[in-house]
Amino acid sequence: MKKSLRLLYIVLGFLSVGIGFIGVILPVLPTTPFLLVASFFFSKGSERFSAWFFQTKLYKSHLEEFVQNRAMTLRAKVSLCAFASSVLLLSAYLVNNVYARLFVSLVVIYKYYYFVFKIRTIKPKVSGEGRLANANAEHI
Repeated sequence: MKKSLRLLYIVLGFLSVGIGFIGVILPVLPTTPFLLVASFFFSKGSERFSAWFFQTKLYKSHLEEFVQNRAMTLRAKVSLCAFASSVLLLSAYLVNNVYARLFVSLVVIYKYYYFVFKIRTIKPKVSGEGRLANANAEHI
């Protein structure tokens, strides 16, 4: 692969990580899709950066469970679906073609089918302090 293309993949990977990190802070911007894109770009651009990315707390907190078990929290599912739906609906609104709108509608329907029936919903992990509090509450 050309060095310039690998460099482009690495730059796009870091850009995606940056946007994903902003999504952690801003609830309106979803984190997971940008981290998935970053994972793709890093895997195409560099084994070293790909390995680094898989070790980050950002990856472990937001993607690891999905990648390993095809499972997501309800919050992650809702934020992903809301973001993707808004982008798809905006594109359907801006395109003045019946076939394109029909195609976008089918994509939206399939997306919801996939998220509801193909990706398991899991409970969010409780932090260490919360686990201790929950364990104490169960014993009382």
